[in-house]
Amino acid sequence: MAGFLSRLGRLAFRRRWYVALLWVGVLACVGLSALRAPGTSDEEFSMPGIESQKAFDLMEERFPGAAADGATARLVFVAPDGQKVTATENKKAIEETVDSLADGSQVAGAADPFTSRAVSEDGSTAYATVTYKVQAAEVTDGSRTALERAADHARDAGLTVEAGGSAMDSGGGPGGVAEIIGVLVAAVVLLVTFGSLVAAGLPLLTAVIGVAVTMFTITLLGDALGLSTSTGTLAMMLGLAVGIDYALFVVSRYREERAKGRDPQDAAGLAVGTAGSAVVFAGLTVVIALAGLTVVGIPMLTKMGLTAAGAVVVAVLVALTAVPALLGFWPNAVLPRAVRKGAIRKGAIRKGAVRKGSERGEKAGARTSADNLGTRWARFVLRRPLPVLLLGVLGLGALAVPMTGLQLGMPGDEAKPTSTTERRAYDALAEGFGPGFNGPLTIVVDAKGAAETAEAGDPKAAVAAISQKIADTKGIVSVAPPYFNKAGDTAVFSATPSTSPTDEKTKTLVKTIRDGRPATESATGATFEVTGTTALNIDIAEKVQAALVPYLITIVGLAVILLLIVFRSVLVPLKAAVGFLLSVLAALGAVVVVFQEGHAASLFGVEQTGPIMSLMPIFLVGIVFGLAMDYEVFLVSRMRESYVHGETAREAVVSGFRHSARVVVAAALIMIAVFAGFIGESDSMIKMIGFGLATAVLLDAFVVRMALVPAVLGLLGDRAWWLPRRLDRILPVVDVEGEALSHRPSDADADADADADTDADADADADADTDTDTDTGIDADADAAVPAPVATLDEPAKTRI
Repeated sequence: MAGFLSRLGRLAFRRRWYVALLWVGVLACVGLSALRAPGTSDEEFSMPGIESQKAFDLMEERFPGAAADGATARLVFVAPDGQKVTATENKKAIEETVDSLADGSQVAGAADPFTSRAVSEDGSTAYATVTYKVQAAEVTDGSRTALERAADHARDAGLTVEAGGSAMDSGGGPGGVAEIIGVLVAAVVLLVTFGSLVAAGLPLLTAVIGVAVTMFTITLLGDALGLSTSTGTLAMMLGLAVGIDYALFVVSRYREERAKGRDPQDAAGLAVGTAGSAVVFAGLTVVIALAGLTVVGIPMLTKMGLTAAGAVVVAVLVALTAVPALLGFWPNAVLPRAVRKGAIRKGAIRKGAVRKGSERGEKAGARTSADNLGTRWARFVLRRPLPVLLLGVLGLGALAVPMTGLQLGMPGDEAKPTSTTERRAYDALAEGFGPGFNGPLTIVVDAKGAAETAEAGDPKAAVAAISQKIADTKGIVSVAPPYFNKAGDTAVFSATPSTSPTDEKTKTLVKTIRDGRPATESATGATFEVTGTTALNIDIAEKVQAALVPYLITIVGLAVILLLIVFRSVLVPLKAAVGFLLSVLAALGAVVVVFQEGHAASLFGVEQTGPIMSLMPIFLVGIVFGLAMDYEVFLVSRMRESYVHGETAREAVVSGFRHSARVVVAAALIMIAVFAGFIGESDSMIKMIGFGLATAVLLDAFVVRMALVPAVLGLLGDRAWWLPRRLDRILPVVDVEGEALSHRPSDADADADADADTDADADADADADTDTDTDTGIDADADAAVPAPVATLDEPAKTRI
């Protein structure tokens, strides 16, 4: 593979205009096509195989025209202290408000609280339910504005009015702010890492190209494949993060090869052949993790995972082709100023400048490479591998302990800030009608069996018996009268629990009702199912928990096989998988500590604690697994490369850190910045996702990969690279470390004619960009004024494994 990718990199460098025009053409084609496409759809959320979803499907079948998932809004009216909503003036204001709402073009109906028994026992609170003909995502801003105007009319009469319900959800989301913050921080990190504006800007430019192609493609295929607006959120987030990281690794390796004295085209070929190989396999691990979301069995998650996987594939293609092509346009501008001012002017980096003398240059280059922070840290860990390993494992284990108390659910309006009208409406209803009022259970009764069974009697009697049975259940405070469909064989009624929707007692109550169903159904001849938002959230949580272990086994198993092929080692892939499990469990524990238990919640703007979002563990496992394997491949592949080329196991660990630690740290900081930007959002779920992902990347990159990996490899020594002979013969050779490149003669002479323009570009670029970039002195491998001479490509490797 390294040989093929090296040729691809050299070709892209040499034919840079064609490659650049190709990507511009692709971007233009998908962009123009997306403008003419219908766009993404607003597909309804579905969860096949759970009881709540079956009940929704039955309602849509038996009550045609009354969509079970149509948007609703609740206007909550609270009388001033000492007054009641039933007072003449207050009642008149409420009735006028409800009448004005009923005339909306999207409104199906508005229920008067005085005729629908929606007044609290003490008379202090009432609510009007507004139902819409469309789903929540299709409610227009005009309809929401009409709702606000109606509320203002009641406020003018002295009432406190708040609005809640699904119709109030305008889609929200990060709105681009988080992405902007992430890009700005990434730009700063890249500038500090590279010490060059062009080198910092190139990964950002290629990442934006990849994300643009992906998002236009999602828009183009959205209507045909049923992709919702939210489907592209994960694709954009990951496409931006991995797009920057993958380009970062290729550019970094290019600069390293140039610092050794290689010709620009040779350096580009080697960068794509070595770092590009790591990019391919790192991308494959991310794709495996995202495509594995299909195991969960949630259509929305499947689509989000596959579109995000597509974004990663595009990022890999951009890194392998567009990055070397852009390096061809600016072969010297990506280098630090010190190198360009000194080495280029002296002719040290021009074509044919690979030298074989100068012992002083060799020593200076070796000293510069050996003294960086990554090398010193690796040596520190190798001197104390056991204490570092124990400290890291115990620390991650302690963070993971709270995860044992994880409670899954779907936070609603109760988790929103008190500054929002939805949260105030939730609190007012809980105070006036009881905490369970915000999460009523919907009972759907299929009475066809009762009509066909002589012993059971008529359907209405069967529904009445079921209603009474549920009303008598401990934990139910009230049951609403049932309403039937036109055929009279199906009924729906609501049951209000005494506890809040997120209370564990409510979960137990739903289980109790369902467990008592067989006896009730045998007595009445009718069947019933429990649904509603509360029951749906409970069912989703249970399904996600049941799918988590199969999902983990699937992605970890496939990734271990992939890493086995990449590293040709049994223990290294197993170590990588165990390290990932430690970091993801610790991250989940941190999420529980902040969002469920409330410790340091105010620091992150969390106003209400409660259960963790049901899909959070799946999101966290899938995304973090892919990113963790990214760091594993980039870091350990350099160790493997050094080991294959003759270094001892301990020396290879130091070499891996010398060349990759700084870049891996920069990549992790970029990831953390992208994800941490979402913590500042007001939406609790977005805040939770941002916190969880940022924490997981922080722990995995800086504890697992930077500390535990060198500690374990130091303890294992040569055993880390052990592979049974029989397995060695079976596994395909992919050569991710680029060993084959060291056995090939240099292509520089063969491409002399094609490279003629490269020299002119290099000289012109050196003069034009001398004062363009900022030298920060951070790049330890390329900071010397005169690059250290190295062996040419035709020198054989010391050892072959």
